[in-house]
Amino acid sequence: MVISTESAWGEIAEEFAKEYPDAVVYADREQEVVLHDGALRLLMNGWVELPSGRLLSPDAVHHIDPTPGRDR
Repeated sequence: MVISTESAWGEIAEEFAKEYPDAVVYADREQEVVLHDGALRLLMNGWVELPSGRLLSPDAVHHIDPTPGRDR
């Protein structure tokens, strides 16, 4: 029997990550506190990955508004 030493978890998690080319991440319901504006990846575990590699905790994020087609 052959057993792989590499975890399949990383491959599965990548398939469920959702990428947003342009979105706004808010910390509050009133949309007064913006945590991030731009591209991001929403990971399967609820964490938000920014292009810089920084991660935002699901506890810090109230909601994400995707902004498709918004001109910068």
